[in-house]
Amino acid sequence: MQVDTEKFSWFEVPEDIKQLLILAAEHWENTSESENYINQALAKTQESTDVLVAAYRYFFYKNNYHMAWRTAVKVLEKVKTSEHLPEDWQQLKQILITRQEEQNIRLYLTAYAASGLVLAKLGDIEKAKEISAKVKEVDKKNEFGGSIVHNILTRPVEEDE
Repeated sequence: MQVDTEKFSWFEVPEDIKQLLILAAEHWENTSESENYINQALAKTQESTDVLVAAYRYFFYKNNYHMAWRTAVKVLEKVKTSEHLPEDWQQLKQILITRQEEQNIRLYLTAYAASGLVLAKLGDIEKAKEISAKVKEVDKKNEFGGSIVHNILTRPVEEDE
């Protein structure tokens, strides 16, 4: 089946990969078939960042939180490597604050916040709180959702009346 990929000209992947991603969307209702297209796109691109982001969204909205988390972590690792980001949080925090408007740093923050949300969905509340608190520290404009997730996870349990 040939798909018109021109309407997705902004997406920086080869035409055959665009076609696989479009087919995954078109076959959304058939999870095994659509997931097959996503996995083909990942395999053919050696997990390019654009395809990883598309795959993360796919797995998240398909409620496959384990795969969504694994995919978000791959995005984090790719950005960390390409931008030479440190492991130490205090050093990383300063970089994230000062370079927050840069595309790759925004992608890192988005993926980091997403990983916290997915961990909460997987039941790892403590790690999700830790990640959302860190995102909240650098996200003064509330652009990445860390504050929302953190507030939900740390909200006191309401007592019954």
